[in-house]
Amino acid sequence: MSSGLAAVAEGFRGFARFVGGVLGADAYAKYLEHHRAAGHNTPPLGEREFWRDRTDRQDSNPQGRCC
Repeated sequence: MSSGLAAVAEGFRGFARFVGGVLGADAYAKYLEHHRAAGHNTPPLGEREFWRDRTDRQDSNPQGRCC
């Protein structure tokens, strides 16, 4: 029974990761990964600064989105 419960829990975690990716919740982690891979000389933006910048860019350049 515990292996069945573990499989359900793992399935739920996978689904949650998928939904988070679709909604953009992993955008900051992707930004940090890109920042490291690109070899920038400056430190990356903090998470709060990242989300503010992203929101400002979306507001100044609206594209097709649901809201």
